Amino acid sequence: MLTAVLLGVCLALPNDAIIVDPFRASECARCAGNRGIEYAVPVASAVRSGLSGRVVLGGEVAGVRYVVVRAHDNPSVRVTYGGMGETTVSRGDPVRRGDVLGLASESGNAATTGAATLNVGVRVGGTHVDPQTMAGGTATTSARPRFRVTLGHGPTGSCGRGP
Repeated sequence: MLTAVLLGVCLALPNDAIIVDPFRASECARCAGNRGIEYAVPVASAVRSGLSGRVVLGGEVAGVRYVVVRAHDNPSVRVTYGGMGETTVSRGDPVRRGDVLGLASESGNAATTGAATLNVGVRVGGTHVDPQTMAGGTATTSARPRFRVTLGHGPTGSCGRGP
């Protein structure tokens, strides 16, 4: 199993958001699964980078707005933030852990729950991995969103480095 220690990367995940759909590894490249973690976050809340690196994608793919950050400490690690309403960064921009990447979208489940859905995914090379393994922690799963979010503010679990 890949871990933050082995890869030299410590990812800060939303530590006050509720996971509404956890990571589920797929059996093949086109098989069902969830290649990231879906969080319930307040609509228009700031989405912050969980690590330092460089933006390699900032824009829409199939009608969904994404920002992808390649880790400074290990360029084989890329973190994807999906379901954003607007972005404040562009391709090539350097970002530091905690920098605002944009705002959470009003799409998704916002109409029924008052919350937006933010997807955070991690790839190492071409392999999707559970983002929690990069943070060294675990999180609570629940279908009821809470409305306190601090995406990118401090590490979760055992990653002891500061922002």
